[in-house]
Amino acid sequence: MKNRIDLLFEKKHAEILSVYFTAGFPERDDTLPLLELLEAGGADMVEIGIPFSDPLADGPVIQQSSSAALKNGMSMRLLFSQLRDVRKKISMPLILMGYLNPVLQFGMENFCRSCRESGIDGVILPDLPPDMFEEEYKEMFAEYGLHIIFLITPQTSEERVRRIDDLSGGFVYLVSDSATTGSRNSFSEKQQIYFERIRAMKLRNPSLIGFGIHNRETFTRACGFASGAIVGSAFIRSLAENKDIMQAVQSFVQSVKKENHDHSVA
Repeated sequence: MKNRIDLLFEKKHAEILSVYFTAGFPERDDTLPLLELLEAGGADMVEIGIPFSDPLADGPVIQQSSSAALKNGMSMRLLFSQLRDVRKKISMPLILMGYLNPVLQFGMENFCRSCRESGIDGVILPDLPPDMFEEEYKEMFAEYGLHIIFLITPQTSEERVRRIDDLSGGFVYLVSDSATTGSRNSFSEKQQIYFERIRAMKLRNPSLIGFGIHNRETFTRACGFASGAIVGSAFIRSLAENKDIMQAVQSFVQSVKKENHDHSVA
């Protein structure tokens, strides 16, 4: 069976909305309800964050959600048990995003096997070096039908971008800024030049832009340079601020995907 991420990009070439949330936040058992609400609300793909005590690439909003999830008792084992029957209800592509240390403690092959059994399509491990992946895990990921998605930053050299594109499956993740997630409100001229540079390279994989996407305006701008964008911190903030998760999901996804006619809103 073809990977769901590939099927999504074959079917849809623009304005792909991927939403990130931390497993076990706001409440421990919210993982499946959030996935159902996001799919019903119009998200194209979801990144499920595995809570970790030291999430290097994440800003304060996601760090706080990770801490709360760990306090709620979230663990890798529990997450996979929550996802056991996810494919009975969810058809969109699902990605697990986490850090190498907890995955290695769980066991890389055990992790890959659990991903396949849960219907996970791809994995993002920001601190997994591409060389280590190629030497130790590339064949394993292929065996379990999993895409690895690597991150490109404004500082990534052209040679390394090509290498990451070669190793990645599904898409490449363009980090809009070298700062942590949730720390910018709009794209600078420098960032736009970077997006243009990557687009001009005509990579094998499509790309999605992440970091700094928080509303319709930033989503639309990002979609001008890539196949779509990833929203994380802004969505988690909306979950934290709204006790009704159904209302939080519906209003947030609609606010990002639909035109905001009130031009006074930044």
